[in-house]
Amino acid sequence: MHDIRSIRENPAAFDKGLRNRGMEPLSERLIALDDARKSAVSALQAATERRNALSREIGQAKAKKDEARAQELMAEVARIKESMPELEQAESAADKALYEALAVIPNIPKDEVPVGADEHGNVELHRFGTPASINSAKQHFEIGEALGLMDFETAARLSGARFVILKGQLARLERALGQFMIDLHTTEHGYTEVNPPLLVRDETMFGTAQLPKFEDDQFWAFSGSSLEEAVSAAFEGQPRDAVRKMIKDARYGMIPTAEVTLTNLVREQILTEEELPLRFTALTPSFRAEAGSAGRDTRGMIRQHQFVKCELVSITTPETSADEHERMLACAENVLKKLELPFRTMTLCTGDMGFSSTKTYDIEVWLPGQGMYREISSCSVCSDFQARRMNARYRPASGKSPRFVHTLNGSGLAVGRTLVAVLENYQNEDGSVTVPAALQPYMGGLARIERGV
Repeated sequence: MHDIRSIRENPAAFDKGLRNRGMEPLSERLIALDDARKSAVSALQAATERRNALSREIGQAKAKKDEARAQELMAEVARIKESMPELEQAESAADKALYEALAVIPNIPKDEVPVGADEHGNVELHRFGTPASINSAKQHFEIGEALGLMDFETAARLSGARFVILKGQLARLERALGQFMIDLHTTEHGYTEVNPPLLVRDETMFGTAQLPKFEDDQFWAFSGSSLEEAVSAAFEGQPRDAVRKMIKDARYGMIPTAEVTLTNLVREQILTEEELPLRFTALTPSFRAEAGSAGRDTRGMIRQHQFVKCELVSITTPETSADEHERMLACAENVLKKLELPFRTMTLCTGDMGFSSTKTYDIEVWLPGQGMYREISSCSVCSDFQARRMNARYRPASGKSPRFVHTLNGSGLAVGRTLVAVLENYQNEDGSVTVPAALQPYMGGLARIERGV
């Protein structure tokens, strides 16, 4: 969420940031909405002050036994009171119009972020490892299905497209990867493990900006009775807005990433500077509707509706967030280094960044079956953009007024995609898969996955 005062103070910089994201300038419209809001506030305030002043005059008139003057004043007070609901409604509508306009505008990129329209404008930061030469490299789903341990057909019968069933040692390998990641981040990288809810309220989704703009990308859960009440209301002909409100009040969002719950741990709080930075990690299922990905990665595990992810979140002061961003990136990269998986790190351009981000690094792992690098982690710094939506602040050690915290999030890593990378990079010509050394303790010492194991 943007601060309208900041937009007023420097509209040119705000519009430049939007242009870099491929958007039209909006400062003039937003300032006009704020002017309308201020006018509505002033009108209501003036009416309130006039009513209060008249009430005092009525008392004075009555004290002087000037009944005619008192009646005249009372008549004016009555007219003002009659106008108050309309003034209050105008103020509420103007405030809502500005709030809703600000809520759907993405964060402004940092000055050092490369300007570009899409992924072709991303800039490589560095690489790790050299991709191995694998003759006739297979894709992960070919490997998994040949092992008899990866089943998309049955998953489709149970749940539809973009689901998978893992069996035997592949199921164990996915579990091992998640356990390895969470152990690494808590024992070596200083993150606090959290086991958060998977279902959250709308205001929690709003805090990290999944709402309102990306409502169609989310999965929603309802109790049977609450959904039945909303459907009944619709059939009874109740107004559409009323039915929609019933649905929203009854639903829970299924988290698309633990970023949602971990970041919101500090919502509506005033922390002390001494408490910062806070670093949280969680290993959770995640759920995404993938509404905008029709036809993309339809085979395999790259783009699933349900997947496991190890999330990293940091809460910092504004002065330390840039350094924390570099630290978070290093923690995520360390997972791939320990697994000895080749990767490259990209600085995303302005046209490829996420909605809340002011700067993002993507880590892309090498997939020999596809012959390309694919994203396995995004690490983003969001400045105070999410904090404003959550009202998350801290009190500086100097004792000055509370300030908004800065928030950061990153994948450390996406477990399913890491499984894909392991299968493709550690595949053998006989169809077996070597277990990376770092994972063997989590696999009971198993060094190779073969068919029938």
